[in-house]
Amino acid sequence: MITKTAMITIAGRPNVGKSTLTNTIVGEKVAIVSNKPQTTRNRITAVLNRGETQLVLMDTPGFHKARTRLGDYMVKIVRESVADVDAVVLVVEPVANIGPQEESLIERIKECGAPSLLAINKIDTVPKDVILSIIDVYSQVHSFDAIIPISARNGDGVQELLTALEKYALEGPQLFPDGMVSDQPEKQICAEIVREKLLMCLDKEIPHGTAVEVTKFSERENEIIDLDVTIYCEKSSHKGIIIGKNGVMLKKIGERARTEIEEFMGTKVFLQTWVKVKENWRDSQSLLRNFGYND
Repeated sequence: MITKTAMITIAGRPNVGKSTLTNTIVGEKVAIVSNKPQTTRNRITAVLNRGETQLVLMDTPGFHKARTRLGDYMVKIVRESVADVDAVVLVVEPVANIGPQEESLIERIKECGAPSLLAINKIDTVPKDVILSIIDVYSQVHSFDAIIPISARNGDGVQELLTALEKYALEGPQLFPDGMVSDQPEKQICAEIVREKLLMCLDKEIPHGTAVEVTKFSERENEIIDLDVTIYCEKSSHKGIIIGKNGVMLKKIGERARTEIEEFMGTKVFLQTWVKVKENWRDSQSLLRNFGYND
């Protein structure tokens, strides 16, 4: 029976492994991941029950210097998510240097007075003496409640991090029902899976200029799901690259997405994809709202 809860924000610069950590903690894929920065655009809530404690984790977009309205939205999400929570986990790269993004986040944590932990991720990629120097550098700029070296990819240190987070749980009602690992609707998760495959299959700037909208999500009597998806990009030349010669690239993206969506939904999926051009959509307030990036 859940008797305590804790709201935890996971923050950090782009591509430090916040979403990988979130997925590892809950034991399921609730956030898309890629090796490209700014994969996460919205705040994603994940839920883990441990004994009498429910941990509600908020995976946030990477904190970066915004260059579009979409970027402004993402940065605003991070800044707001650091306030009014029981604790903040600042995830950093295993580098003995504090960058401007980390400095800004630490300053924001101090402003809000939020209890905070430092998670040094990707420790499986560096020698142990480097980790000690990272701990020393960060200890000099902020009094973190704990500094925990982890590898979100292989799980090292994650249980230690969870034990530390349980200490912030307060007496209170269960916020999410048993068995629920995320607050995202199925339709949104399907759109995100398609966007993840765009990030994986396309190079350079093109995937960052794409948005995905599910225009049809319906179930037939035989449990097959009909899924119509529109991929928006910013230039006609990008549309050609996404579709590929003879439609090969779009087919590749669709097949990879369909396979994972079927695994997620536990049933057959009939996926149809279209590509449309919406120039400069990342700077259009109305289009951002249409694509689900709401304040």
